Amino acid sequence: MDDEKQMQDFAKRLYELRQRKGQSARDLSLSLGFAPNYYSNLESAKNYPSMNTFFYLCDYFSITPKEFFEYEDAAPALSGELFDEIKKMDAKAKEYLLRLIRSFDGRQ
Repeated sequence: MDDEKQMQDFAKRLYELRQRKGQSARDLSLSLGFAPNYYSNLESAKNYPSMNTFFYLCDYFSITPKEFFEYEDAAPALSGELFDEIKKMDAKAKEYLLRLIRSFDGRQ
């Protein structure tokens, strides 16, 4: 994967996460203590955050760095909560839930 594609994927993920929070880029920048245009510069793929800032952003969005890069998951924080709840279930409940999930798209 080339650097430009990686940068665009990273920026798109930041945009999606911010949208789920329902904040403007400017408001998010200010609420995190950054310059007003900092977050929009990240979303427009002008630059990457520092590693510390990246971890800070993951914490803000309640996701792990691993979840950040799972681009196919549109709602990683919800997936994490769901997984935590599933871990608490007994085997029979997990089997039932799996059948239910598969029934949404016709799989059994």
